[in-house]
Amino acid sequence: QVVFALNQTLLQQESLRAGSFQILYTTEDLIKHYNCGDLSSIIFNHDTSQVPNFINATLPAHERITAQEIDSYFRQELIYKRNERMGRRVKDLLEEYPDKSFFFAFGAGHFMGNNTVIDVLRREGYEVEHTPAGHAI
Repeated sequence: QVVFALNQTLLQQESLRAGSFQILYTTEDLIKHYNCGDLSSIIFNHDTSQVPNFINATLPAHERITAQEIDSYFRQELIYKRNERMGRRVKDLLEEYPDKSFFFAFGAGHFMGNNTVIDVLRREGYEVEHTPAGHAI
């Protein structure tokens, strides 16, 4: 799986360099949507937008299965579990120090797709508000 993932990543990078493959959104697009609090945009609604996409319709069946296994692993280990840990840490701090005020800042990756840090906290009953760039807290 590691060799397959490396080969697919290299093929994608070669295609990008050759101009035969394009990324649908830029880093600037991510920043703009993040700053505007538009976390429901199509850019942020992909569970695997933070990791390479190895699933490709042109792959042979046995390689497509490998790609799906890797994608599932990345989604579970790098996204869902990480966000659960981050959300639990925030919740634990809020409960341990109920008389304190907190400000939490996370990278945009913690807000992408499903099962985000925000989703974890909302499931725990917390109200989460976005503070736009430039606004006083």
